[in-house]
Amino acid sequence: MIWVYAIRSISYEYIYVGMTSNLEDRLRRHNRGWEKTTRPYAPFNLIYKEECASRKLARQREKYWKSGSGKEKLKIL
Repeated sequence: MIWVYAIRSISYEYIYVGMTSNLEDRLRRHNRGWEKTTRPYAPFNLIYKEECASRKLARQREKYWKSGSGKEKLKIL
């Protein structure tokens, strides 16, 4: 199973959307500053997660959540 997730920076107005097979480890990496893309915005809160049956479906869902309408829905959460 693949997870699609969204995290929100506690200190900044920043939302990151990604996908992973190990959600717990991935969140830990983001919060410890081990991911180059999100390092300046750490720490984070998990605001959304969705389990997908395949990598292909997860990629489609990730693309939606990264789109303008998807990001607007995440801002409401």
